[in-house]
Amino acid sequence: MSTSSCSESLELEACRDEKTALILKFVAIGSILLAGMIGVVIPLVGKKWRILKADSSFFFATKAFAAGVILATGFVHILPDATSALSDPCLPKFPWSSFPFSGFVAMMSALVTLLADIVSTQYYEAKQEKQILSSGIEVDHLVVPLVVKEGDLDEGEGRNGICVVGVDGHDTHIHENRQMHEHLENVDSHKHAFGDDSDGVVRYVVASQVLELGIVSHSIIIGLSLGVSQSPCTIRPLLGALSFHQFFEGFALAGCISQARFGVLRSTFMAGFFAVTAPMSVGIGIGVSSFYNHNSPRALIIEGILDSISAGILIYMALVDLIAAEFLSKRMKSNLGEQIVSFIALFIGAGLMASLAAWA
Repeated sequence: MSTSSCSESLELEACRDEKTALILKFVAIGSILLAGMIGVVIPLVGKKWRILKADSSFFFATKAFAAGVILATGFVHILPDATSALSDPCLPKFPWSSFPFSGFVAMMSALVTLLADIVSTQYYEAKQEKQILSSGIEVDHLVVPLVVKEGDLDEGEGRNGICVVGVDGHDTHIHENRQMHEHLENVDSHKHAFGDDSDGVVRYVVASQVLELGIVSHSIIIGLSLGVSQSPCTIRPLLGALSFHQFFEGFALAGCISQARFGVLRSTFMAGFFAVTAPMSVGIGIGVSSFYNHNSPRALIIEGILDSISAGILIYMALVDLIAAEFLSKRMKSNLGEQIVSFIALFIGAGLMASLAAWA
């Protein structure tokens, strides 16, 4: 990082206290880690409880609240920070003051996220289709009677056009009936594994991975910023704000992971990686605070661009994969009460997270 620095405000300079700041940083590491762990654990472990099952009304409302938190994080917290960093007076006027780079980078990030969403969804859908076809049956053309009794089929042809090969009609009917039941069981298991409706598992597989990318990238930046700060006036509000939104970001992420039906190992890895990223970044910030100058022009440019990318990802994921996908689902459309409660939860989550911008 460049050693040249933009001057801090007189207020922050007056609040500089390295000893107190270090204590607050260790408190922040514990608080943020605990909040993130609780947030991701509740949906994953609590899905055995009726109230926290993925199809419960309470779970839908809580996910709507968490989606509001993530949306406000992108719009109110990250994007303004990126704009502030990339329009800082200490940066060269050209090109940083002649073009709104933060908005442009966030927009391109959202479009690239859309592309990644489409490509990933097509990949998993193709994988799903391949696994279904590996059962040796074409689902779209599968028409079979559930029960086949002796005398139901004529020699050589069944009632639904199923060819019966063999001389002994009774034995052949039983053999064909067993085969069809086996095929149906295979198809049903594949449908259950991937979801057989528009709100199926494939969307959550993609959403959970892209959402984690956006959350983790932001956690790294904000964790480093907190770790290198020597001002308790900056750290105190960040501590509360980060703990709050780590919990609800973790809840939203774990909700997607739970509905994606990953294995235990993969679910644990994704949840654990999210939970430790921000605390580890704070620790790294503490380690490099002696020589890392977060007010240098180069640091401002890097942080501004990364924040813009994070903002684009989180805004896209919140609007498309968390809010639109849930509120436009068949379940939500058919349940007015659940729709109203979820809308209220969405606005409360967004409003509370946005209000934290007054302190952090």
